[in-house]
Order: sequence, then structure tokens, then C-alpha cells
Amino acid sequence: QVQLVESGGGLVQPGGSLTLSCVASGTIFTTYVMGWYRQAPGKQRELVTTITSSGITNYADSVKGRFTISRDNAKNAVWLQMNSLKPVDTAVYSCYARNMYSNLAHWGKGTPVTVSS
Repeated sequence: QVQLVESGGGLVQPGGSLTLSCVASGTIFTTYVMGWYRQAPGKQRELVTTITSSGITNYADSVKGRFTISRDNAKNAVWLQMNSLKPVDTAVYSCYARNMYSNLAHWGKGTPVTVSS
């Protein structure tokens, strides 16, 4: 059973930075596309970014140039470096894993990020 555990959320001032971490277990990590979703209060869940096992990345337009996703296949880990944070980035951020063969997807429980002065 795939388990995803996130960490690193918290309160940060506008313009600040934060790094989220996600560690996966119970799976062959390299068979999964990894990513991050977020859900702001009262809004639908939004796909923020994904990264393939070979390192190909995609980003939502709203975070391009500010967020960077990375992964270490040897550590079964993925990170989300968030810079120049804005209040609109406030949301619960969830780690995401999608099997590249079956398309079966899994999500972590999420970690809250609040951008406020």
C-alpha cells in the first residue's frame, strides 16, 4: 500500500520561502509520477506541479518561476521549494503519486501553508 507523508508546512510572510517534503513508502518509487496538489479554503483542488522519474517537470501557470519541484529516487522523496510566496498560495498542499502504468493515483493527508503578514 502506497503511503505518502508530507512535512514542512507552516506560516510564512508574503515574499517568503518554504520547502515542503514528501516521503513515499510501500511502492517502487521510480514507477510513479510525483507531484503536489493544493486546495484553498472554499476552492477546488488544484494541480500545482508534477515530476516524472526522469525529472521532467510541469507547473501550473500560477506558480511558474516561483516554485520548484525535485525528487530523489534513491530516497523515495520529493520536495517543493516555494519562493516569493503570496497570500493566494495559502492552501493545504498534498503530495501526489500516480503510477505511470496503471494511472492509479494516491494522495497524502496534506500539510497546511499559510501566507500572511
